[in-house]
Amino acid sequence: MPSTIWSGAISFGLVTIPIRASSATEDHSIRFHQVHLEDMGRVRTRKVCEIDGEVLGKEEIGKGYELAKDQVIPVTDEELGQMPLPTAKAIEIVAFVDRESIDPVRIADSYYLSADGAVAAKPYVLLRRALERNSKVAIAKFAWHNRERLGLLSIRDDALVLHSMKWPDELRSPVELTPKPVDLDEDELAEAMKLIDSMTTDDISSYRDHYREALEELISAKAEGKAPPEPVEEGEGAPGGVIDLMAALNASVKKAKESRGEGEHATIHEMKPRKEATAKKAPAKKTAAKKTSSTNKTAAKKTGAQKPKSA
Repeated sequence: MPSTIWSGAISFGLVTIPIRASSATEDHSIRFHQVHLEDMGRVRTRKVCEIDGEVLGKEEIGKGYELAKDQVIPVTDEELGQMPLPTAKAIEIVAFVDRESIDPVRIADSYYLSADGAVAAKPYVLLRRALERNSKVAIAKFAWHNRERLGLLSIRDDALVLHSMKWPDELRSPVELTPKPVDLDEDELAEAMKLIDSMTTDDISSYRDHYREALEELISAKAEGKAPPEPVEEGEGAPGGVIDLMAALNASVKKAKESRGEGEHATIHEMKPRKEATAKKAPAKKTAAKKTSSTNKTAAKKTGAQKPKSA
């Protein structure tokens, strides 16, 4: 059972649903310590005051807002706790929208919401089923860590999920990053669509973090005093200069089809064992071939069959 990171309630009109929030994801990244290479001692980060150079403890450190270069305004945790936040203990649903209308760039972290107690079960299921039937998602406001946030409520495997979102003014415009207008050939566009179709799948559960697996092998080998694994040969890098876009698309489609077991190269034919031939046996092969051809002609005349076509 994942640990609870926040508890409160969902405010759905006049309906209140007590809930507990837990993280919907896990971080499996391998983390390193900073160490002194000479003796492998841990290197610790110390918080030092830049004015008097003293090393400070946690109880000596507070928050401050830099109003000007030489003017810092102190703000205490008590003052922040008294800020008027109506969503401090509630996830307040403010609207319902179509999921397609939400820009994925705005979605940040995700949290599972579970019903907190037997009384919360019925309104929890009610909200979930209502969202399912309308194919909608809920826009909500909530406050965590002394900050009001915008959220999205959706459904995953019969559970309500809260996605924290960026506020509209927190999104940067990509206009300045987009390329200048270019001329596209319809054949190139059609080939790109064909490549997308050949790479389309309904299941991405098989993808793995190969870098983390290789890192685990490296750490395991070094822990056992073995030599590190041989480096994997890198694929071809990005080509330099101008590339033939159409040729690249055609090759990509062909490669994608072969990886899925499609195309002429994907068919496996049974190969007969190759016989070693010598220069002396070459005439015998020709004679045998003539004899076989004569036999086939004779059989065809007797049976009235057509002459076999060569492959």
